[in-house]
Amino acid sequence: MIPDSRLLKNRWARALSMLLAAPLALVLLLHPTLMLNADGTYSHSMLMLMMLGISSGFIHGVGFDPIGLAWRILFHPVLGWVLMLMGYAVMARTLLA
Repeated sequence: MIPDSRLLKNRWARALSMLLAAPLALVLLLHPTLMLNADGTYSHSMLMLMMLGISSGFIHGVGFDPIGLAWRILFHPVLGWVLMLMGYAVMARTLLA
């Protein structure tokens, strides 16, 4: 079983999820070239993981708590935060290059 921490159900944690997910989703929709690799191509596996993180951020941010164990593991907020931070790192690397 995955322990559900009270910290993760806190409104500040949910706000953090939403604040991490919304700008990254907007960047993917409005300016997707910020997600290019160093050789100018998209890493589809990286994009898939970032979109999973964004989905997790929105799910946690709006206050939804999945009931099934598989869904709770897949959309766990900490996993989502890590994947979204990875997305921000990819975007920063592209901006600084």
